[in-house]
Amino acid sequence: MFSLHVDTARTWRGGQHQALLTVRGLRRRGERAALAAQPRGELFRRAAEGGDLHALAPRGDLDLHAAWRLSRLVRDLAPDVIHAHDAHAIAVAALARTLAGRRAVPPLIASRRVDFHVRGNAFSRWKYRQVDRFICASSAIRDMLAADGVPATRTTLVHEGIDIDRIERAPRLDLHREFDLPPGCPVAGNVAALVPHKGQRHLVDAAAQLVREIPDARVLIVGAGELAGALARQIRRLRLEGRVILTGFRSDVPSVLKGLDLFVMSSVTEGLGTSVLDAMAAGLAVVGTRAGGIPESVVEGETGLLAPPGDAPAMARAMACLLRNTVERRAFGAAGHRRARAAFSAERMVGETAAVYAAVAEVSAPATPAPPRRAPSR
Repeated sequence: MFSLHVDTARTWRGGQHQALLTVRGLRRRGERAALAAQPRGELFRRAAEGGDLHALAPRGDLDLHAAWRLSRLVRDLAPDVIHAHDAHAIAVAALARTLAGRRAVPPLIASRRVDFHVRGNAFSRWKYRQVDRFICASSAIRDMLAADGVPATRTTLVHEGIDIDRIERAPRLDLHREFDLPPGCPVAGNVAALVPHKGQRHLVDAAAQLVREIPDARVLIVGAGELAGALARQIRRLRLEGRVILTGFRSDVPSVLKGLDLFVMSSVTEGLGTSVLDAMAAGLAVVGTRAGGIPESVVEGETGLLAPPGDAPAMARAMACLLRNTVERRAFGAAGHRRARAAFSAERMVGETAAVYAAVAEVSAPATPAPPRRAPSR
């Protein structure tokens, strides 16, 4: 099976990491996987060493020039399937297939990693109708697509996967020395883009309550994004300087995770949350919200605790509970590590994705014409 993967993002977030894990995992299985990506993007840079890499830089959903270039690439490479990894990639791939006209075009598969509705303008509705199969990162996403009118026959659940061995091999970072924290203070952390749906503003509010109960507690928020300034102002307003620390983007996230005592995912919407999976693989108990697919990874009372989305007091109570109870926190972390290895490995994700390719390609293949019937002999 030869798959052509399309991702249009310049930034490096969970979706781009999943695209790279998929491409590399397929190649390790001996299957050909080509990638078309933003030439100035982080995914393009990280994928360069693997070859079979093509530059594609659409300026938006209706970039006909980019669609034409992709249609020529599809014609030249002749993949069995096209796998679009983000919303703009779906648009440009759908247009590329339309521009191909009557020529044979491969089926279009799209990853769906966000629990947002697919409703929108007329073009958005059209592009999603062109998708032959959605790969849903969680049951919550699959249910949302069903609510939006997408038939179950066009969706398949494939939970996202992580490189567990990479996390296990990472050295532990001494966060107290790295960020000049008081010796022995408990440290909770969040890793996510600083964007509204990740809910860090609720985490900062929760931290204000947490430090009243556990004065030496510290909270690290790891990531970059549009809300960095707003969060910094909120921290100053609540007089949490030195207690809540915005670290910015870090390239050593597995090492940072290993230095934490507790992981917190504050999202108000979330497809599945690969940062949660990374934290579980690092052996951390998790305080998460009941947003989207998070309850599919965090088993409440077994690998962590869950709070309603946007409920800062409930989040603070859960954080304080686990930071005070070392035995339970470590037991949750060990159970999370076992669960991550059993259910959320990249190898499992790649294998299930390859099975989707095979199933969709088989359905889309033209039927073999039956041999002509001979007239009965007399």
